[in-house]
Amino acid sequence: MKKETDRRKQQASLIRLFRKLHRTTGAILFVFFFLTAITGLTLGWKKNSGGYILPESFQGSSADLKDWKSIESLHAIACRIAKDSISPEISMELERIDARPDKGMVKFVFIDGYWGIQLDGATGNLLQIERRRSDFIENIHDGSVLDHIFKTNTEILKLIYTTIMGLSLLLFTITGFWLWFGPKMMRRRSSE
Repeated sequence: MKKETDRRKQQASLIRLFRKLHRTTGAILFVFFFLTAITGLTLGWKKNSGGYILPESFQGSSADLKDWKSIESLHAIACRIAKDSISPEISMELERIDARPDKGMVKFVFIDGYWGIQLDGATGNLLQIERRRSDFIENIHDGSVLDHIFKTNTEILKLIYTTIMGLSLLLFTITGFWLWFGPKMMRRRSSE
């Protein structure tokens, strides 16, 4: 009987500890969980936003790469358009070049201000100047916005953020399960 009472006390103590961990972690990380949830939901809907979150990809004139201008000349055109149409002070540093031969189009995505320029790969004609809201939302979601703010080149803040959020979610899963299952187990044992 004493052994059973001691085991119940240990289980009750463990449930209290998990409840405290669950509550404290939730209170400390509330804002981050809220942002992660909202940005994750938004990213899930990005392709269904009518081009507002994720810009639409337009069709160029030729899907045959031998008809295309060189990437260097397309890049020069994109830089000129960015300086003329977005801002003369925009940095020409690229985040990426996204070539879509099947669409006959290439996107030049600039780091500065989340801007993108879509060009026809064959003619170099402008297809769209786009604001890359989805990239900004993704940077908030995965914490890399902190590396942009503090100008780190190593993505260390993103790594720290994702580690904390991942471990916290794991902790919430374990403690939440135990807060649900522990009392059920205690009731079952007490009725035996």
